[in-house]
Amino acid sequence: MILVPAIDIRGGKAVRLVQGDFDRETVYDDEPLGAARRWVEEGATFLHVVDLDGAREGSPQNLDHLSRITNELSVPVQYGGGLRDLGAVRRALAAGAERVVLGTAAYTDVEFLDEVLATWPSRVIVAIDVRGGHVSVSGWTKETQMLPEDVIKRMQARGVRQFAYTNVDRDGTLEGPDLDEVRRIGETIRGRFIYSGGIAKIEDLEALKGMRLLNLAGVISGKALYENRFTVAEAQALLKE
Repeated sequence: MILVPAIDIRGGKAVRLVQGDFDRETVYDDEPLGAARRWVEEGATFLHVVDLDGAREGSPQNLDHLSRITNELSVPVQYGGGLRDLGAVRRALAAGAERVVLGTAAYTDVEFLDEVLATWPSRVIVAIDVRGGHVSVSGWTKETQMLPEDVIKRMQARGVRQFAYTNVDRDGTLEGPDLDEVRRIGETIRGRFIYSGGIAKIEDLEALKGMRLLNLAGVISGKALYENRFTVAEAQALLKE
């Protein structure tokens, strides 16, 4: 298991939202590359970049920032936000993304999902963003009646093997993860997944590690890192033990 620092980009800046609410935004760095460089210098081996503008607009809006990050830093990056057609996925990969994170289009466009999986089978992650127990789409702005377990099973039947699971209700709140939820999702996913939502302190990472879920490959953290609740180096040392 590894720690994956999150860099959420909106309006050209590195920000964090609370519970996916665009009206509850905190700007942590005027330059996303600066935030990325800080995490890498502390020991990050992978980065999670989210194009919040792209998620709302339906097409990538911050590929220039992705390109700067991947050109300047020598760690792989997974990128999501507005990737809803093959052209957008190609542009993200061309800008340096190691993996692409699909959300809305993975649920609404089966042909698109199948083609992306056929073309880049090992470079596709599907985001399972959950609010109020149901999957949320369109940059967390629209709730559905879909249960996450049902969505995961459906995606796995189509060949998805990598997921990014976010508890949106806890995201940015520093309330800690829901361990029962993580275990339930871990029992549903046959491939690998990374978890995000509520990470507040090093003990949260220790608790997740202690669950010994072989398919939990990483933990995404944003606000806790920006607010110095723990460092990347401290987290990596714990997770590698």
